Order: sequence, then C-alpha cells, then structure tokens
Amino acid sequence: MRNRLIMLLVPALLAAVVWGVFPSRAEDNSLKFKLKPGAGSKICFNCHAAFQETMKKPFVHTPLKKGDCAGCHNPHTSRHGKLLDADRSRICFRCHPDLTPSGSRSVHKVVAAGECMKCHDPHAAANKFQLRQSGNDLCFDCHKELKQQLEKIKFKHSPVTKGCLTCHLPHASATAPFLLRADISSLCTGCHKTDRPLFAKQHMNYPVAGSRCTGCHDPHGSNREGLLYNGVHKPVAGRMCNQCHEEANSAKPLALKKRGAELCRGCHSVKMNEILGKNRLHWPLLGKDECLNCHNPHASKDAGLLKSDQKTLCGSCHEEAIRRQDRSASKHEPVDKGQCTACHNPHSSDYLFLAKAPTDAEWCGSCHDWQKHSTHPLGDKAIDPRNRNLTVQCLSCHRAHGTEYKHLIPFVTVSDLCTQCHQQYKR
Repeated sequence: MRNRLIMLLVPALLAAVVWGVFPSRAEDNSLKFKLKPGAGSKICFNCHAAFQETMKKPFVHTPLKKGDCAGCHNPHTSRHGKLLDADRSRICFRCHPDLTPSGSRSVHKVVAAGECMKCHDPHAAANKFQLRQSGNDLCFDCHKELKQQLEKIKFKHSPVTKGCLTCHLPHASATAPFLLRADISSLCTGCHKTDRPLFAKQHMNYPVAGSRCTGCHDPHGSNREGLLYNGVHKPVAGRMCNQCHEEANSAKPLALKKRGAELCRGCHSVKMNEILGKNRLHWPLLGKDECLNCHNPHASKDAGLLKSDQKTLCGSCHEEAIRRQDRSASKHEPVDKGQCTACHNPHSSDYLFLAKAPTDAEWCGSCHDWQKHSTHPLGDKAIDPRNRNLTVQCLSCHRAHGTEYKHLIPFVTVSDLCTQCHQQYKR
C-alpha cells in the first residue's frame, strides 16, 4: 500500500514542479545556488547598495520584491550582458509567455523585437507595471511624429487626450491591425452611435455604419471639423456623395455609378487624356482597381489623396528599391525622403522608368550641376566602351537608388569602377 502511494505521489510532484505549481523562483534559485536561508538579494545589496533606494519606488518588479535577483541574473557567470540568465530579448518571456496571442493580427514592434525594457524598467519605477513614463508620454517617446502632429492640429480626438490605450493595446492585438482593441468600425461605433438621426444627417443619409471610418476621418485629430483628413476629395467636401455613388435612398446607395477610371474620368478628363497620351503607363492604372490602387477616393492625410506617403506607397510594390536605399552607404535624398515623384512621373511617361526627362543628364541635371564636378565625357557623343550600343550617362557609373558603396557606385572602390572602361590602368 505504501509503495503504491509513493508511485502515485512522485509523478504528481514532478508534474507540479514542471508546470509551476510551486512558482517561487526564489525557492528554486536558493536550491540552485545553494543560498543560505534569508540570503538572496541581501548578498547582492552588499555590493549593489544603490538598489536599496530602487526598492523604495512605488512599483517593484516581483522577483526583486521577493529578493530573488537570481530570477533574472546569474550570480556567477553568463554569456549575456548584465549577467542576465538569458538573452535580453527573451528573458522577460520566460515568466510572461502570453504577451502576444498566437496568430496575433498585429504585434508592437518593440515586443516583437524583445525590447521590453524600452517601456518597462526591469527593477522598479514610479509608474504601474514599472513603466518608464506614464500615459501618452511613454508612447510619444518613440512616436514623436504623432506627438508633433497632435501639438499642431486644431481638433483632437477625445480618446487621444485621455490616453493611447483607450483604443490601442500595448503589446499585441489578436484581431485588429495597428494594435487596436477591436476592428476599426466596431471600435468607433462603441462611442459614436450610428442609429442617431444626427449621425445619418452628418453622412447625408448614406448607410456608412459598417464602413471603415478611417477612410475619411483621422482617428487622432485634424484641422478640419469632423476630424476629416486635411486633404478631402472635392465631392466629399461639398457633401456631393451622389456625384460618385447612387442616391442615398436607392436600393444600393453605396454602389458606384461607374467602375474604376471611367468614374474618375468624369471630372478628371483632361488629366486622364494627358496620362493615356504617353507611351508608357504605370501598371497600377491598368490593374483591377485602377486609380484606387494609389489614391483614396474620399480623403487622405497625404497630398494628392495618396493612400500613404510616397515612400510607403511606392515601396509597397518597389520594395527592393527602398531596401536598397536603406542599405546604401550614400543616401540619395529624393529616395531617402520618399520623394519618388522628383524623378518619376507616377502615372505615365514617354521615357524609360517613367522618368521625367529623356536622358540621365537632363534627369539628374535638374538637381546636380554635374558639369561643375566632373570633366568626364557624358552624353550622346560619349560611347560606352563596355557596350558600344550605349552612351555614357550618369547611370553608367551610379545607381540612383543606392548601393552598398559610397557615391552610389556599384563597385567597392572608384578605381574598380573606372577600370571597367579604362582597362589600361587596371592593376
């Protein structure tokens, strides 16, 4: 009978240890490092006396509060900085494994990178959860551009002033983008009741309750009433929804009167004729959504009703061009600042790569007065010895989107570049 009882208890005890029924890491570490009773942090504080003051802060990390410095640090040796018992990017997840639900729709960049300490002090802080700063100040420490935007705008969305966490989750969102607590329309209609007469009147009686509110409204704030984006499509600003959509009291009020570019042509016929009159079309114009591949139909925070800034928008298709610039030793300002239309026509062109000018000299020359810094023959009369069907142009030696080497050249050294043509000087 006694042996049978032992056979039942031993597996149960082992399971308890494995599954953390005995959660005190202090007890485990006392055994692991053979600490004397009551030792733990007391030994550490003999040298690290400053931590006595740290312990007085209002919010102290649980292991430290328990005197278990060895919960995170190895007292003897470690291959990680600060004698951490695991890599800095992973050590927090040993005790907090569920910060990002499996299959999360969006994960905070710092969490994904394991940079928990950018927001949390691992020992103690004046703020709950050992946050380094309180409220929006913590978020704005990284999201400086948003902070600057909010300081300048006339109308601020009320939840933003109350705190970013009104709408966003700090670590991950299982179901929504942008770390939102719920999908966009559900989140908005939680406060904005769509069954009120005022809501219907403000939206010209169109049934927009299930629409994506951020198609027209800036969720943080704007200089326009109703938090509309600063850039608003003229028909929307004029409350003329029926210019593009069927009437509000029709069977399909949100249906478009025409599809794709044909609808846009109704107002932008001159522009459309100019675009279609060129030899080379930007392929999105021929795609399924045509103009809407790049433009928002209602409103946008970016000029030209673009779906996002040029670097993000163009980079969504031309990812390698943007990555190349990020890796480039020398930055080409238009690419680095996302000014793609400084060199390219976004709709159509008569020239290669939708360039704004027929030759590199004219193209690059709009910014670079190359004749003042180079005496190298260039232009239609300078034959490229590597391929006599080509002439020497700026892009014969440089790559506009950057390279891993200085001066946007495709070789490690200038001499490596020059000797491609001037082989008599090759060593």
